Amino acid sequence: MENTIYEIDPITDQRWPEFLTRHPQASIFHSPEWLQALQRTYGYKPTVFTTCKEGELSDGLVFCHVRSWLTGNRLVSLPFSDHCQPLATGDVLKIILQFVHNRRSSDGYRYIEVRPLPDAGISKDKTDFVQGASFSFHTIDLRPDLEAIYRRFHDSCVRRKIKRAERERLTFESGRSKDLLDKFRHLLLLTRRRHKLPPQPAEWFSNLADCLGNKLTIHLLSKDGAPAASILTLTYKKSLMYKYGCSDAKFHNLGGMPLLFWKAIQQGKHAGLEQFDLGRSAQDDPGLVAFKGHLGAVASELKYYRDPAPGEKRESFQSGAQWVRQALACLPEPVLVGAGNLLYRHLG
Repeated sequence: MENTIYEIDPITDQRWPEFLTRHPQASIFHSPEWLQALQRTYGYKPTVFTTCKEGELSDGLVFCHVRSWLTGNRLVSLPFSDHCQPLATGDVLKIILQFVHNRRSSDGYRYIEVRPLPDAGISKDKTDFVQGASFSFHTIDLRPDLEAIYRRFHDSCVRRKIKRAERERLTFESGRSKDLLDKFRHLLLLTRRRHKLPPQPAEWFSNLADCLGNKLTIHLLSKDGAPAASILTLTYKKSLMYKYGCSDAKFHNLGGMPLLFWKAIQQGKHAGLEQFDLGRSAQDDPGLVAFKGHLGAVASELKYYRDPAPGEKRESFQSGAQWVRQALACLPEPVLVGAGNLLYRHLG
């Protein structure tokens, strides 16, 4: 087998999107549009390692070069992406991972991280990568009819709340207009403050909308003209993905969030989609894990892998000292937004 590995630019090399259309495990996170939004917002340079020098691609692992004076330089597949399946298997996967392992020291990376879907074939006995962070991962099969999907919802935690939201006559909108994006951002700021975290940069969402176009949808519920709850979903091939959710706490008792997911499922079925990817959930967030389970989603474990192994100290901003999070919650809105603009480029 030829062991030479080549590096290509997935944004400009037209072989990459063509390869994605053929590969059954390609996701929105592999797409040039997602990579372009990452590059525009955070300056991350995307790259693909492949065994194919010329002609049609048959394999590839996509990474972003993350360079930060605050958190160190690293190679990540991919930043701010719930998962990114290696589009290679067996010996080819092993060869590519060995290649990037050998590059780690010479290129000055603190670590390399891959974020595969379950059962990707990465393990210590086959590669130099060891398990790092792990998350709960949920998906809903959209192939059954809507009635069957609805019956799988938890009666009191989901179906009853949907009925309550419908009685409240909440106004539903979906699309990607600037007005919807502004309302989504308003709710996101409320939610991030409630969680004692800075919001993602506004530029990130405007770049996502610009780069992804009709692959991105904002779903919004309002009460008497006031934004109450919103989710942002992505569509790729036959898959619908939930990426972000936010709400105004004063409307939580109206059942808006379950109704939003039900509306998104209905739209997905109408579009002929077959899977609803609910993304990752931190295992120390039992409320979110339970909510996704109450939607009838199937759970599995999402494992990230690193080279070298992560240290004892968790390196995520979200796991920082409690006093920092308390201080963030008290910051004026412009300062909180500024903190997000400064920090997120270092956290991917």
